[in-house]
Amino acid sequence: MNSKQNFQWSEMTMGTCYYPEHWDKGIWEDDLDRMQAAGITVIRIAEFAWNKFEPEEGVFTFSFFDEFLELCLKKEMKVIFGTPTATPPAWLTEKYPEVLNGSREGVLYRHGGRRHYNYNSPKYQELCKRVVAAIAEHYGSHSAIVGWQIDNELNCETCEFYSEADSIAFRQYLREKYNSLENLNKAWGTVFWNQTYTDWEQVYVPRPTLSRGINPHLHLDYYRFISHSTIRFCSMQAEIIKKYRKPGDFITTNGMFWNVDNHKMEKECLDVYTYDSYPSFAFGLDRDPKTSEDLNDRRWSMHLNEVRSVCPHFGIMEQQSGANGWTTRMEGPAPRPGQLILWAMQSVAHGADYISFFRWRTCTLGTEIYWHGILDYDNRDNRKLEEVKEFCRKFKKLDAVCQSEYTASFALLKDYDNVWDTEVDVWHERVAAVSEDEIFAASELTHTPYDVVYLQKDSELSDLAGYPVIFYPHPVMINEEREALLEAYVKQGGTLIIGCRAGYKDMNGQCVMLPQPGILQKLTGTDVRDFTFTSPAEDTVSAQWGEEKLETPVFNDILTALKGTSVLAVYQNSYYAGTAALTENKVGNGRVLHLGSTFSRQNVRRLLEYTGVCEPFSHIIDAPEEVELVMRTKGEKSFLFALNYHPAPVAIELKECVKDLYTDTSAEGKVILPAYGTAVYEIKR
Repeated sequence: MNSKQNFQWSEMTMGTCYYPEHWDKGIWEDDLDRMQAAGITVIRIAEFAWNKFEPEEGVFTFSFFDEFLELCLKKEMKVIFGTPTATPPAWLTEKYPEVLNGSREGVLYRHGGRRHYNYNSPKYQELCKRVVAAIAEHYGSHSAIVGWQIDNELNCETCEFYSEADSIAFRQYLREKYNSLENLNKAWGTVFWNQTYTDWEQVYVPRPTLSRGINPHLHLDYYRFISHSTIRFCSMQAEIIKKYRKPGDFITTNGMFWNVDNHKMEKECLDVYTYDSYPSFAFGLDRDPKTSEDLNDRRWSMHLNEVRSVCPHFGIMEQQSGANGWTTRMEGPAPRPGQLILWAMQSVAHGADYISFFRWRTCTLGTEIYWHGILDYDNRDNRKLEEVKEFCRKFKKLDAVCQSEYTASFALLKDYDNVWDTEVDVWHERVAAVSEDEIFAASELTHTPYDVVYLQKDSELSDLAGYPVIFYPHPVMINEEREALLEAYVKQGGTLIIGCRAGYKDMNGQCVMLPQPGILQKLTGTDVRDFTFTSPAEDTVSAQWGEEKLETPVFNDILTALKGTSVLAVYQNSYYAGTAALTENKVGNGRVLHLGSTFSRQNVRRLLEYTGVCEPFSHIIDAPEEVELVMRTKGEKSFLFALNYHPAPVAIELKECVKDLYTDTSAEGKVILPAYGTAVYEIKR
């Protein structure tokens, strides 16, 4: 199955992140009282506090957090307790420098930041086991604790590891995978550039090479190895916590970061998955916030779709409440009035039943003094706190929404092999990034929600069969098992849509000597004899589909329709004008559409219309493009979220009488959503 979840929240729950070690004990009680007055019932603590438990090697003390947790008991504040392994103490890194991660050039990352350790150091594993076991044994039965967070943001800051311990562990990983150097040399194509290995000690994690010429097959296995190492580190801690936790207490970690199979980690290590949501990153310096096509903060819904694929009923461990920035990098605007609620409701709409705001109060010291929380340095009530209170009022009106299912019209199919190949192969990365962004944009602007589904070793037809349409944009790497699953999906009545650059690599990343799209050809019913990036020296390439022009950007496969395959659109210009750009092949009760280009919001909109899944809520509501529409469903009730990302009021039209959950009143006809305003409507069937 594509997701597993051992824990779900039974009601909408609001929390915040709190660091008692940052504050004088004299304000602890007042902080908890003010949190509860705002509707906060859960706090996350301790994930950066190793020294508070083990101030010197092998010497453990628990008095500090004992005192704080007793206050939490008194105030009836629930706690998610973090393991403190994201920031090893100075005594540890000074005595055991082998625990440090390093750059590819071999420079160690020294004490003073965070996440500067490596997962594969035997010494770090030993010391982490010891401190986690001590904490879990001491606090596992504590009545205030309801959950445990492992580490903090695994693979954040860096998702690559180049220590000596990593090379040693990499060799062991490869020995277990390939059994012999002969098999490894074949899989990695080491005959190219005379890279053949004759001893395991010659194999390293990637090192500096001239012109960045890293063996792509080695590089692909390296990313798989990082995922393996990350999950093993997470599992090591989870198994310790399971020995000591109370029944009902959950284990989680907060993601979602790079070079880790989050689905595997969720299944093997966690009870529930949590995410850190910071939509204002979309206003980064690499985007123009005045360009409406960027979608700006609304773009964060694309990440939430990914999170939901890992865990359908997830939590938000860090929900943005203020401006973001460090003293060393990053800057961002404060949420405008209304955006704090908008961004939190964005998370809820996409499946979050727990919202924890980061952080209660902005830190007055250290690197993150510009990573603003609900309260500012002066500790006074402010507009952000009032907005948190207003969010809580609305949030608690949504208890009926808790544990409801997201409603998707189609699926975006992915797999980790192809995701990691985009980090190895810049050609693959370019087409994949464009298509994924544009499928999301088309989904948003046509109000046609989608799910992300990852193909995994245990994927079954039931994981796909519920979707009438599936986009698998650029399955560059494919194997017989995945092809068979896709064929079964299509034969039972599904519509599979594939873009250019499909099926030309095996699972080691080597190109196969087959007509493209390789083993997918029997599904697509096409032959690709020629292909090219679109040339900047000529006009934009397009195709004609009936009476309409179809965008065919970035890269073009020149398609030949095989027997029984229909041509829907033909290229209109370039040297391949008149050849097939879009085809349709009937397979069993379903069909396969093969688009010989990357996806754009224009061609995706046309494909959604053609396949009959576009705008599924149009019989209920009319809304402008500035509004995101999302539906969650439970039993005979559906809950429609309308989220206005526009800095001005917009009008929506409700075509039937529905219940406004915020006000417990009926609503119908024209409704004005204020700037950054939200609404949630209950619809009975």
